[in-house]
Amino acid sequence: MKSTVKKNYGSCFVACGLWLFVSNLSFLPVLALKRESLCSQQDLELITTNLLHDLPSYANRATQRARRLTRRGDTFSYMLAAGRPEFNPLPLNPSITSDIRNTLSEGVEQIFFTTLERQYIAKQAVELQQFHWLLLTNTSDGWRKVMMFTQTGTFPVTKQAPSPPRDSSDGAVAQAIDTWLRDCQAGSIRRRVP
Repeated sequence: MKSTVKKNYGSCFVACGLWLFVSNLSFLPVLALKRESLCSQQDLELITTNLLHDLPSYANRATQRARRLTRRGDTFSYMLAAGRPEFNPLPLNPSITSDIRNTLSEGVEQIFFTTLERQYIAKQAVELQQFHWLLLTNTSDGWRKVMMFTQTGTFPVTKQAPSPPRDSSDGAVAQAIDTWLRDCQAGSIRRRVP
């Protein structure tokens, strides 16, 4: 009698396990399609809106990875928000080097956005605006960063002009963008913003 009960339980476990396995297999193509849908699209505005939604958390992780915990004098920014994307390209200045001008003319899209960041200097919170000029290109593997320039300004806005543009292609925000684009191509990013 006990062996019959054990066989029935064993058959039930096998049947339930097989049912769970088969039922989950039917959802895999749907999940893969949903994950692939955001970054496989050509709609740069939709991708940028989702990128900017996630950028503070990605940038803050990049900043934390770059910290040297043994140095007490380092000042790090914490990104609070990212937004206000603009897609109208800047006209090219003839004084720009030919390398940058050639890069911009070969299918590179320009995106401008602003971030709000906070630094703690001498136990005082200082908020800054960063104005970013991001250059992206669409490759066979998806959107990729070409380069990025950044200006720093005060927040709230004062009469003081922002800093001159600097190449920020290797900075924490650029690294965060690279990581987000990689995750998006891998299907790890869900569409969050309509």
